[in-house]
Amino acid sequence: MYDRAPLRMLIVENLHKSFATAQGNLPVLRGVDLQLPSGSSLALMGESGSGKSTLLHLVAGLERPDSGRILVDGVPLEARSDAELSRWRREGIGLVFQQYNLISSLDVAANLAFQARLAARHDPAWVSYLAERLGLTALLQRYPEQLSGGQQQRVAIGRALAARPLLVLADEPTGSLDESSSDVVLELLLQLVGEAGSSLLLVTHSARLAGRLERSLYLHLGQVAAAQA
Repeated sequence: MYDRAPLRMLIVENLHKSFATAQGNLPVLRGVDLQLPSGSSLALMGESGSGKSTLLHLVAGLERPDSGRILVDGVPLEARSDAELSRWRREGIGLVFQQYNLISSLDVAANLAFQARLAARHDPAWVSYLAERLGLTALLQRYPEQLSGGQQQRVAIGRALAARPLLVLADEPTGSLDESSSDVVLELLLQLVGEAGSSLLLVTHSARLAGRLERSLYLHLGQVAAAQA
């Protein structure tokens, strides 16, 4: 199991990634650099097709870069085997998606505990606390189809944090919600990421939401166009 000492540093160096198309290779990332220190939060912004989600997938070990490095506390992800990358996804990170990706056959309680059980790090007291903070205590026996979009996203956040991951990766986590619900969900995410001792890398189109994080980075055509403290 991953040592639960906090993530000291995520470093992305000169990252390149392209995908094969009928017209040839399509470059998506073209030399991206970023650093995410322990316990910090960073928003990735940019228009559609700028490479934001691809960068998140590479950090998650769902894809391998063409060149460049992703270092987690000095250890390169690209040097790890498929089994080691699976372990990284299972134990090292928590993923929050725009479309929730809850397991329809499991109730809220089981969805919340799912990732932590896979990581062999299930803490019933922490999961119960997450459910309370996320306003889910009265909904634990319901199934995803019985929940609103905002409620489903709260379950997804709780699931991602239940194992107290080193790093939370959130891809447009409020993209399906209205502005008011987005603000509430993001505030809960930021608070609970801090309580879990995790770092946060979040993709968003919203400058307003990005402004709630400690730093933001803007991608344009696969390159870093601007960064803000």
